[in-house]
Amino acid sequence: MKRKERIAPRAVAPVRIGIHTSIAGRLERAAERAHELGCDAFQIFSSSPRNWAAAGVSPSEAESFRERRYALGLAPLVIHDNYLINLASARPVQRARSIQALRGELERTRALGADYLVMHPGSAVELPRAQAVKNVIESLRQAARGFRMNGLRILLENTAGQGSALGADLDELAGMVEALQELNLGACLDTAHLFAAGYDIRSEGGLEETLARVHMTVGLDRVLVIHTNDSKAPLGSRVDRHQHIGKGKIGREAFARLLHHPALAGKTFILETPIERDGDDRRNVQLLRQLAGHRRQARLKPARAA
Repeated sequence: MKRKERIAPRAVAPVRIGIHTSIAGRLERAAERAHELGCDAFQIFSSSPRNWAAAGVSPSEAESFRERRYALGLAPLVIHDNYLINLASARPVQRARSIQALRGELERTRALGADYLVMHPGSAVELPRAQAVKNVIESLRQAARGFRMNGLRILLENTAGQGSALGADLDELAGMVEALQELNLGACLDTAHLFAAGYDIRSEGGLEETLARVHMTVGLDRVLVIHTNDSKAPLGSRVDRHQHIGKGKIGREAFARLLHHPALAGKTFILETPIERDGDDRRNVQLLRQLAGHRRQARLKPARAA
């Protein structure tokens, strides 16, 4: 699982900047909102994130969404899974519902032509962590059994480690990714979660150490999306509280350093910052783009979904 080679520097390429947008109203409005905010990419939920009874996506809705996204040139498209899903659960009914819900997420994600499905590993409530991790691995296998990915990648997201959440430790996250090589899993790193879990990405030296740790465990090549959030909670607090870019404990300078790091060149940075006042989403996108030092990138045409 450990990777001993050093991070190889490479030429800096433009990063992709996006934000999580609402699917309220017509589904394609989510893509239009992202475009209006000046994004290159975007993230959505495929249904309500706090409801087991997920609404389906009709073929006509899916086609309209894919065509609108294609026309706007937004890529990649990331879908975040339902917050109720806990593949680690010790309770058979909840675990079965979680497996079924994840299968539904996979089906909707593929229908919408998304590139990535981001999911939290789960929580080890009432279980030893080792057994909870085994449950996640087996549950993921069950949810994906017989499913044709057609280029879709599942990304496991690191957590802040609040309560008994799995995946705050990069070794633990890497263990799950490595155990499911047949599914070709990737990873999504959340900056606020990393910071709250004790990885000091705020300082220059801390960022280097953290990226080296990511490379030695998960593998930087598997990190396909970076959830870009400042943190209301202090370093190592294990508290998951997102803040506006530059307004939290990580700080503006740290995000500029992150966006320009050669090991992260070409990555997709997706904002999940709070919206407390009108225009917060636009201000966060504009600031992140300013820190990245570029205007809107040339559009990358997403692949047309069948």
